[in-house]
Amino acid sequence: MSKTTLAYFEKEDVLHLSLSEGAEEGSVEISPNITAELDGQGELIGIEILNASQFIRDSILESVQGRMLKISAAAPTADGH
Repeated sequence: MSKTTLAYFEKEDVLHLSLSEGAEEGSVEISPNITAELDGQGELIGIEILNASQFIRDSILESVQGRMLKISAAAPTADGH
């Protein structure tokens, strides 16, 4: 099995996750700024994220906000309930 590698290109703000060393034969946009790279058999070999710093920041903020909402919903109120 190939070693997974991660590369960040600061100037372009692109994050690339390589899952396999195969040649890219095609790609599919899974969401805006996120592309799945495929080999000749249609297998996933990599993922490219454009505007990576914004994507990561937004993903972390969403995760933290979601956890904070769960914590505040589970916390007792001032009247003990």
